[in-house]
Amino acid sequence: MKKKIVIAGGSGFVGQHFEEMFTNLGYEIIIISRRSDQLLWTDNVGIVEALEGAEMLINLAGKSVNCRYNEKNKKEILVSRTETTEILGNALLACKNPPSLWINSSTATIYRHAEDRPMTEASGEIGTGFSVEVAQAWEKSLFAFQLPQTRKVALRIAIVLGEDGGVMDPYLNLVRYGLGGVQGSGNQMFSWIHMEDLFRIVLFLQKNNDLDGIFNCSAPQPITNRVFMTQLRKTMDRKFGLPSPKWMLEMGATFMKTETELILKSRWVVPDRLEKEGFHFTFDTIEKALHQILKSSSKI
Repeated sequence: MKKKIVIAGGSGFVGQHFEEMFTNLGYEIIIISRRSDQLLWTDNVGIVEALEGAEMLINLAGKSVNCRYNEKNKKEILVSRTETTEILGNALLACKNPPSLWINSSTATIYRHAEDRPMTEASGEIGTGFSVEVAQAWEKSLFAFQLPQTRKVALRIAIVLGEDGGVMDPYLNLVRYGLGGVQGSGNQMFSWIHMEDLFRIVLFLQKNNDLDGIFNCSAPQPITNRVFMTQLRKTMDRKFGLPSPKWMLEMGATFMKTETELILKSRWVVPDRLEKEGFHFTFDTIEKALHQILKSSSKI
């Protein structure tokens, strides 16, 4: 029998990469999603059966935050995270042989806007507003479960950079069309992580069975938006990029049905716990990350 891993919310950008990477390691992967060709969230019996004997549960489920924060979308963003986490927790309680590790996605956006100092798991200050409230509720729904056979880990994930999708596509388009200058002041911090390092963190946590709780998942060298855009233009061999002032971003966000918070919030997050536990990043600088992504991407 193949070793088994269950990925909830596995049809998204990160989930598809994880499915491929784990499959290459010889695992059987079961995806829980809202797609009819995969295990559905409404199939409680099927979810319990999938989790029985699995080595690990990874939950990435949640409606995209790339939308306008009207009341309908805000409710869907919250419910899609908390309810799915509760479904999984109850399914684990029903298992006779549950996975020994439950990794639940969270977000680095839980910390306040920070231009003065980095946020660690121990000393980071929790922010305010809708996105923070969602992150807090998400983590609370995870840690509310008492599961003596299963370690619980919440990953406060920074912006994930990887090939063929995710946030890289809009950034690449901005640079292509001469709009790859700073967004807003350009001084806001940009915390990021390469997809491969995020996957390696999951393997690291799987191997080190004494680790649980909250981990920041971000590269150890956050940069400003100005540095990120400069490096992206350099890697793409574009010498010039028009800046996007805040008023222009506000107009564009309304037109594109998204929120400027995704670009203008200063996320200064560092992986303090991971580094203290001995994790080493393959892509510790933005130069390394962008070089690999652009070299490998089919869209360049």
